[in-house]
Amino acid sequence: MDWFIEHRLIRIVFQLDTKNLLSVHKISKSYGVKALYKDVTFGIHEGEKIAIVAKNGAGKSTLMNTLMDSTIADSGEITFRNGIKIRYLSQQPSFENGKTVREILYQSEHPGLKALRDYESVLSSEDSDQIQATLDRVEATGGWYVEGRIHEIHGRMNLPNMDRIVDNFSGGEIKRLAMAQLFIEEPSLILMDEPTNHLDLDIIEWLEEYLINYKGALLMITHDRYFLERVCGTIYELENLQLYKYEGNYSYYLEKKEAREINEAAKRHKTKQLYRKELDWMRRTPSARTGKAKDRIDRFTAVKKAAKKSVDHDEVTLELNSQRLGGKILELHKVAKSFPNRLLIEQFNYIFKKGERIGVVGPNGCGKSTLLKMIMGELVPDKGKIVTGDTIVFGHYTQDGIINKDDFKVIEVVQEIGEYITLKKGQKLTASQLCERFLFDRHQQYSYVSTLSGGERRRLFLLTILMKNPNFLILDEPTNDLDILTLQELESFLEEFSGCLLVVSHDRYFLDKLCSHLFIFEGGGRIKDYNGRYHEWREEKKKLDAIRISGDKTGTRKEHKKEKVKTKLSFKEKCEWEELPNEIAALEKRRDELNAVFESAHQEPSKVEAAALEIKIVLKALDDKEMRWLELSEFDYE
Repeated sequence: MDWFIEHRLIRIVFQLDTKNLLSVHKISKSYGVKALYKDVTFGIHEGEKIAIVAKNGAGKSTLMNTLMDSTIADSGEITFRNGIKIRYLSQQPSFENGKTVREILYQSEHPGLKALRDYESVLSSEDSDQIQATLDRVEATGGWYVEGRIHEIHGRMNLPNMDRIVDNFSGGEIKRLAMAQLFIEEPSLILMDEPTNHLDLDIIEWLEEYLINYKGALLMITHDRYFLERVCGTIYELENLQLYKYEGNYSYYLEKKEAREINEAAKRHKTKQLYRKELDWMRRTPSARTGKAKDRIDRFTAVKKAAKKSVDHDEVTLELNSQRLGGKILELHKVAKSFPNRLLIEQFNYIFKKGERIGVVGPNGCGKSTLLKMIMGELVPDKGKIVTGDTIVFGHYTQDGIINKDDFKVIEVVQEIGEYITLKKGQKLTASQLCERFLFDRHQQYSYVSTLSGGERRRLFLLTILMKNPNFLILDEPTNDLDILTLQELESFLEEFSGCLLVVSHDRYFLDKLCSHLFIFEGGGRIKDYNGRYHEWREEKKKLDAIRISGDKTGTRKEHKKEKVKTKLSFKEKCEWEELPNEIAALEKRRDELNAVFESAHQEPSKVEAAALEIKIVLKALDDKEMRWLELSEFDYE
């Protein structure tokens, strides 16, 4: 069967599979001598939530881009089901200058929005028949529902005002806007490359819940391990040019990956034993290498190739020797900083102690990076002072990463800092050896920085920071674009790091694992000093919000006295507790009825508008009831 007929049959079989959205058959890609993947085959079904994981530079983003443009592949075939809507969110989306938020959100290809635009354009016309026809099309295509959805997502994602122009938006604002535009269209298949980068923690947690409940299919590249655990039901790992499939979440992937590697190691050991046996036969019987011995000679060649096959299991090894910390480390006394019409930090005090590891959390633009820059001396406080101990050696990892180094080779970037580095046990590593520890082989060390992937550039930047042997690490979003292997090794190093650690990160797993103390930016210049881990703070915040909501509803505040801790429900609260499930069920039923109004193609505009107003009240009440139920569930029922 020739190549063309074979692929025609594949296309026909695929189209008969009504659940399949995408079929990828034996695609391969190389750049020069570097192969990324070979003969990769997989499919995506309706509703599947899939993640692709791999080391930086392995070809994840290239594979994703290939799905959107099949000409990128060197060989193979990509087929989509006819009529499906697919949308792609890249790592760094962009928009045309001069556009407003409103224009971008309403420029969707959704037929309902197109009908709305047509309706607005004919409103000034005196042709009543044309106006009515356009209005009928708005209702038939669900235009009113989509418009309500735009305003809902705009609020949920905390986007700037509808009339704001995007020209000066931050990376986080651009990312949220691109994501909102994508969700409004509700495509059959969403492709996302590192969706959590540049997002603050509140938005990430909202996005996580949204994707869990999303009815369409999802294929994403991410290093966010909580996302992998909660959102994804299938994980593909791109390794050794192949795609390995794990039908489970992140925990399942870790378990089965380890089992696979143990099994492969056993097979390699058995193959090497067979190779030695066959080699001995080849050496002992040279005269028998004719006729019926030819098959055994061919087998020897195949076994030899398998036995000598190298397996890429390089690891980042971080055993650097940090400088000793003195008595005085870092002190912040009544530090304040503001910009025109924007107060970021007011009267902040803190004295660092040896070995402290503090996470900095808060929404984008609240002043987290500003605090780090003031500590590093890159910005001057408006008020107060910052005192740094004489023995402090800072290592500052910024979001910008390696800048103005594109014309340098990898080895030159490292040698610019030093020719060698001293490890903990007094050993020395040359710049080249250190590069190898960070997965830059001899060939790649002489590649230009401009050829590196985003994750490889960040890994190189991390190497240059740690090479200075710091004893106080300041890390600003260190997990962006790093692969899971590098993250695991970085975490292992930081767990053993004896110096101080101050880290801004949106990676909840990273924060929970490393930081036992938080600086929480609450807005209005206030920074809360919280002694605990991130997940503990989030749980506490939920309870406090529930109490606040309850207090706001009754117009009173509950006072908690230390000498008398409440453990049981009052009679009134017991009655409330018993009734709450019925009230929640009734609100959920009403919510579903209102959603049905939006989903109906034939509804009067006045009814849709009334439903849009009511659903906000219902959702707020439902949230209140659920929070109250959680609050009362903390106490003893009897």
